[in-house]
Amino acid sequence: MPGMPVTIGCVVILTPGAAGPPDTGVIIVVPQVLAAAGGMPLAVQGSVCQMINSLTGVPYPLPIGAPVSPGIKINNMPVIRMGDLCPSGPGVIQVIGPPAAPYVNDSSG
Repeated sequence: MPGMPVTIGCVVILTPGAAGPPDTGVIIVVPQVLAAAGGMPLAVQGSVCQMINSLTGVPYPLPIGAPVSPGIKINNMPVIRMGDLCPSGPGVIQVIGPPAAPYVNDSSG
């Protein structure tokens, strides 16, 4: 799915969550520094999200898996874009946004 790349601070939703209902979180670590948009590194597969368990409120880290439809790659890691669905941990992460920079768009499918 084409979309705008994201970075640190992007909101994500994990369905199903660690305890069943969806968990929400944000990207907090990006493992690459080669490519940036708006001065922020672009999130790639392996970026770490700080998730919040929706039942207990306990925070936990979760790395992002490979997107279902990868586009551009950086160091052989797919760039994460708004709208991507990424199998991760116990479920699938849906990337909500905001984008790293609204003027950058990955139109590859």
